[in-house]
Amino acid sequence: MSITAFRDAVVAHDHAALVETLSPEVTFCSPAVHKPYEGRDATAFILAGVLQVFEDFRYVDELIGDGKATLRFRARVGDRELEGVDLLTEGDDGLISELTVLIRPLSGLQAVVAGMEQALREMQSQAEPAT
Repeated sequence: MSITAFRDAVVAHDHAALVETLSPEVTFCSPAVHKPYEGRDATAFILAGVLQVFEDFRYVDELIGDGKATLRFRARVGDRELEGVDLLTEGDDGLISELTVLIRPLSGLQAVVAGMEQALREMQSQAEPAT
């Protein structure tokens, strides 16, 4: 079941295992961006940043049933505590086909956005070939 594998990979900070749970056509709905990210590569890039930005991440509750799950979490970004949920849908192939993340409070989401902007900028500059 990809849902439990997803959860276990997030808790272990295992990016490779996390990406393996995603469908190639996964849709990721971010709490900070209006347009969903489409596909495994785009989602994997964002999740790599998330694993860097979130501190003291832990799942505190879960509701799992028939290919859908709600995983409730708590974390910290800098000095901001936050809580949120991962809404997961598993496709017929057993891989995560849809991931939606919700975060509260607003100050926590704002800290995530600032941390992600920096993390993604650094990841992108490391990926660019040197001239």
